[in-house]
Amino acid sequence: MAALDDLDLDALDFGSVEPQEFARLVKGLTAARLAALMDGPQRRRVLDEVFGRMHTRFRPSAAGDRDALIRWKITGAAGDGDVYETHIAKGACTVTTERTERTPQLSLTMAAPEFLKLASGNASGPTLFFTRKLKLKGDIKLAGFLTHYFDIPRA
Repeated sequence: MAALDDLDLDALDFGSVEPQEFARLVKGLTAARLAALMDGPQRRRVLDEVFGRMHTRFRPSAAGDRDALIRWKITGAAGDGDVYETHIAKGACTVTTERTERTPQLSLTMAAPEFLKLASGNASGPTLFFTRKLKLKGDIKLAGFLTHYFDIPRA
């Protein structure tokens, strides 16, 4: 991958970026550049790619027989947001962009740059929560274990 200063993020095919490389990319971007990426035309594509890979990073043995619906609201600078739902059940993880009628056990709300940092192992959930960059509603215990249910890459 090219040096981060020379990288054209608008042209980057995020589908071809491996998880470790993605973690390195997120870690190496300045806060301003990461925010610009997630407020630009690539936003939905990047989010879809991250959520689309969740099932491949899921660790069924860590989740055990857990049955949980997690609703993610990823906010943007313009106040808009994208909603994804992660359903963990029967040793599998499925993701949808449509809200189900079922009440989620956990709702997480955060800005897109913070979500990318969390998903790439460049931020911790508790730190984001205590610095008010992550809002939780519902099962706090589930929130505490959520990152253990996935093989999160490290930069």
